[in-house]
Amino acid sequence: MEKKIFWLTFFILSIMADALLGLWWGLLASIPLIFVSWWIAYRSGWFD
Repeated sequence: MEKKIFWLTFFILSIMADALLGLWWGLLASIPLIFVSWWIAYRSGWFD
């Protein structure tokens, strides 16, 4: 379940970053988004 949550949040946040920041800044912003998605899916405890 956590893997699906991780990829879903990463996809949604990446699409938002690309739309708001433009392509190159969106690609650069994907590095912190990986960590945010990982924290939401695995460490936050919201989906236990």
